[in-house]
Amino acid sequence: MDERFSRMSRILGEQKMEKLNKSSVIVFGIGGVGGTVLEALVRGGVGTVAVVDKDTVDITNINRQIIATNDNIGEKKVDVAEKRALSINPNINFKKYDLFYLPETAEEIDLSGYDFIVDAIDNVTAKLELIERADKLNIPVISSMGTGNKLHPELFEIADINKTSVCPLARVMRRELKNRGVKKLTVVYSKEEPIKTEGSVPGSASFTPPVAGYLMASYVIQKLIEEV
Repeated sequence: MDERFSRMSRILGEQKMEKLNKSSVIVFGIGGVGGTVLEALVRGGVGTVAVVDKDTVDITNINRQIIATNDNIGEKKVDVAEKRALSINPNINFKKYDLFYLPETAEEIDLSGYDFIVDAIDNVTAKLELIERADKLNIPVISSMGTGNKLHPELFEIADINKTSVCPLARVMRRELKNRGVKKLTVVYSKEEPIKTEGSVPGSASFTPPVAGYLMASYVIQKLIEEV
């Protein structure tokens, strides 16, 4: 057993740790939510992780995105994520896709090679494309709903999209998924009413998106080892 994961092994045991090492997860969006998911998956012992993002690190990311520092402003997020993942586990099989995931770019990624999909994308069109494709391939997905303009991380929970309330993004996703014949989707969402802010750019605290990300990573890891 790799000593890096000895404390995790104390909880799960060697068989489940071996299952995680043989598992593959792809994370779409390496922001406040997705970056934290990635961090927890790598530190949790998942053996193959892929990331999808076209953005570069911006100074406004620093308050909430675990990969963002003053030293890497302007660098591609996928490159920063790769460097961080390998610094945690040099043996990880890391893949990166430097692209915006949209209907016109979706064919560039073979989803069938992954055991689990994490949707931490902001764009509704991209989210719907990803979820619909995953549904057709019968690959499990967990999707992040809105985390902006919120101050109470304790109100985040995991639920099926059809049982969500309050969250504006979840409301849109429920309707659009129903129109596409997607009957279920596991999400992380909050019943907290979003705080009203000026302009179109949402505010974000240092502690809300990461909590949503850790909840998602916990769900993924527990599902991957469920039948061991």
